Amino acid sequence: MVQRFMKLGPIAAAVALLAAACGAPPGQSQAKADDDDKEQVAVPVEVEAVDLATVFAAYNGTTTLEADREADIVAKTSGVVLEILVEEGDPVAEGQVVARLDRERLELELARAKATLARLENDLRRTRELFEKKLISSEAYEKAKFDVDQELAGYEMVKLELSYTDVRAPIAGVISERLVKVGKLVDLHEALFRVHDFDPLLAILHVPERELATLRTGQQARLAVDALESETFTGRVARISPVVDPGTGTFKVTVEMDNDGGLLKPGMFGRVNIVYDVRERAVTIPQDALVVEDRDRYVFVLEGKRAKRVEVTTGYTTAGRVEILNGLAPGQWVVTAGKGGIAAETLLDPINLPPEEAATAEVAGDGKLAGAENSSAR
Repeated sequence: MVQRFMKLGPIAAAVALLAAACGAPPGQSQAKADDDDKEQVAVPVEVEAVDLATVFAAYNGTTTLEADREADIVAKTSGVVLEILVEEGDPVAEGQVVARLDRERLELELARAKATLARLENDLRRTRELFEKKLISSEAYEKAKFDVDQELAGYEMVKLELSYTDVRAPIAGVISERLVKVGKLVDLHEALFRVHDFDPLLAILHVPERELATLRTGQQARLAVDALESETFTGRVARISPVVDPGTGTFKVTVEMDNDGGLLKPGMFGRVNIVYDVRERAVTIPQDALVVEDRDRYVFVLEGKRAKRVEVTTGYTTAGRVEILNGLAPGQWVVTAGKGGIAAETLLDPINLPPEEAATAEVAGDGKLAGAENSSAR
């Protein structure tokens, strides 16, 4: 036997002798090693389908809400507060009486002015009769007319000041603060209440100048406030300042927020989202599926049972989904969890793949999943 193996040459003979000593035919060990190299353990991953969705681009900013209209309710005359008719939180209409001041002094002054006016009007009638009979000069007649007009103005002034003892709201809104108590002597122009108009409320944003070309009046806005986590409010861009502040590099954007339910209050802190571009039926993937390395963006696509690395170009991101401008098509499946342990051509075990899709993958083997378009053709 040794002589027969020696005819194969020294090296081949040594290999053949070793194989014979182990009881295995020549070449069998090498074939088994090759098979072992081909064996791989499937990596468990989670996948999700590439789908169509609506995505949009928006500017996001934070702000503190302000009332569009607010005013102090002031005393237009001095006097002692006799009655308070509203409290903080009460709604008021424009012109509604909110408090009453002492009016006794002004009523007496009005009565005196009325009596003086009546006397002067009687004097004027007698003076007119004498003037018509040419018994007095025109100067005396004109002086009598002037005296009546002057007293009439004084009478109307006292009458107006008497009306000011009824303190009225200058605008419609809600009483946000009461600054006075019954019995207090208030001075002219002293603030008694503060009133805010809650509808609409304004969100004032100072936006970087690079957004000047994307924002315009009438665009839809949404607001979320920390105090009302479950609520989302809508509004619109009402005004955009055409001037950029050179100190901050920003321009002022005023957003009117709808507050029909009255839930929003001035001073609330919130986050404003202004939508300036919408794309419907866009190809999207979950944000978890996207891998970003420096400038590269790629995903792992399930093809048969294996992973395929696909470079993609992304667009807008909305509600956790990323728009894919090229590289993928609806119907493909992308890896969302377990990406860190795989590479191209890694054998995959998609644990959440629907049964019908899993069956297709079994039939396809290492081929492409049925129904998915060739992503490289885009």
